[in-house]
Amino acid sequence: MSDKDAIDQNLPTGAQRIAQALQRHGVQYLFGQSNPPSVTLAAHSLGVKQIGYRTENAGSYMADGFARVSGKIPVVTAQNGPAATLLVPGLAECLNASTPIVALVQDVANGNRDRNAFQELDHLALFQGVAKWVRRISAPERIEDYVDMAFTAAASGRPGPAVLLCPADIFPKRQEPSVGRSSSIDSWPLDRFVADPSQVELAAEILVNAERPLVYAGGGVIGSRAQQELRALQEQTGLPVATTTMGKGSVDETHPLSIGVIGFYMGKRGMSRYARHMVDTADVILLVGNRTNQNGTDSWNLLPRNAHYIHLDIDPNEIGRNYESVRLLGDIKATLPRLLEAMKLKGLEQRSAARAVFESEIREARALHAEEVATVTTSSEIPLRPERLMAEVEQLLDDNAIVVADASFSSIWIANFLKAKQRRQFITPRGLAGLGWGFPMAMGAKLANPERTVFCLVGDGGFGHVWSELETARRHGINVILMVLNNQVLGYQLHAEEVGMGAHTDACDLTGVDHAAVAEACGLRGIRVEHPDALKGALEQAVASDQTVLLDCIVDPDAMPPVGMFSQLTNY
Repeated sequence: MSDKDAIDQNLPTGAQRIAQALQRHGVQYLFGQSNPPSVTLAAHSLGVKQIGYRTENAGSYMADGFARVSGKIPVVTAQNGPAATLLVPGLAECLNASTPIVALVQDVANGNRDRNAFQELDHLALFQGVAKWVRRISAPERIEDYVDMAFTAAASGRPGPAVLLCPADIFPKRQEPSVGRSSSIDSWPLDRFVADPSQVELAAEILVNAERPLVYAGGGVIGSRAQQELRALQEQTGLPVATTTMGKGSVDETHPLSIGVIGFYMGKRGMSRYARHMVDTADVILLVGNRTNQNGTDSWNLLPRNAHYIHLDIDPNEIGRNYESVRLLGDIKATLPRLLEAMKLKGLEQRSAARAVFESEIREARALHAEEVATVTTSSEIPLRPERLMAEVEQLLDDNAIVVADASFSSIWIANFLKAKQRRQFITPRGLAGLGWGFPMAMGAKLANPERTVFCLVGDGGFGHVWSELETARRHGINVILMVLNNQVLGYQLHAEEVGMGAHTDACDLTGVDHAAVAEACGLRGIRVEHPDALKGALEQAVASDQTVLLDCIVDPDAMPPVGMFSQLTNY
């Protein structure tokens, strides 16, 4: 061996340099299967643990849940070709929900591109529509540069997914790392800046003088970690606050000025149903981290068009997208204290009388809602009413719990029948709202904060996408309380088809599955719950367990959450 060869053997490989860069950025876990194995092994030697999922899409959902709870930037890995395509749904959710994630995707060797190499695919085109940044490492000497760019792209501005394509031939090459890169991007948001002071002053003036103002908070408040700042604004100015489903947890819903979740889900038994007049009569609406999307605005028919709008967001393209607004472009956590200070300087004396009125209206709305739901939250019907299950869960939840739901009915049940309190956190895949997210997201949330109890609500339709991850939970010792609403139908699809077409397609009807037996077959605890009197005991067993417990809850297929359009159905 020549002297040069001996020296080269002491230099790190490309895979080791990638792993070292990930360690520098505080990465704790690699959500990935085997590929690229050299990166995974190098990361493992540095203390970065691999979470080996069963399917790539579920792995990206786990990373999403981890990011939302931890405030860190997770990394998911995948092989080129079919494995890469399975990352698309998870990255699309992260893009819409503004969740940072770095995807390391193995690509064919540089010299083999455009030769029909094994599992070759145009990955740049594949990820273009579901990521805010997609690049390929152009040369081994640029590895550290590209890894840093990926983390910067994911965590800066409006957070989102960044995809870094890694040609297979860069992994074994030994080379001196590029110098000058020592910074760590280990949390998000990366940059916090305050909105234009003149716009903050204008917004403060409008809010102080408003007769019936309303704050409508979205998921951006959670992403900015600005819950305490919004709660201070609510308490000190007397402004009533409503939230989107993803914004649930921005304020304590037991506060006398909290309206609850509004939007598409204000039908019969909806938690904010009797406070709708507060939205209808609002003369000034402060949108905070709110994308004003279809569900959050009931197809853009909920918010009054004659109101004056103020919009605070990190993304300049969201401000004024659907409602012309006073523009507050900035980080929410950094800007809300400035807005509160400006309002105080202008005087809040005139807000005292309005506060008393708002509190009275919300108190009355809550009383009417409690009366309306009493029969279902205490129901002894068989099959179970989901509202009864939610009532039993509410009794067991501490203020530090994390609640995760799949899309469709599951998200709507927890949004309307569980309360946000203190540090209680709610996670729902409402960015893209695809089925199958719930259980893997809950696993990621538990990995992010293992000391907190994680409850997860899924439907049998959505859970069917990710049964295999039960084995992952067992293998990695991830303890989640998993509640399956087993009604043997795709509920949202079925009832929406009934509303729109007077009938439903055969695919909405499912065959009954014993999910408790599936959990037992994976070496976990499964409990089948068919009678409401068994709910409390089953939940208590799950809370006391040291492993994932699946409660297979046999629920009424005709039970519908408060979706307004379902009021047209005779059995609603």
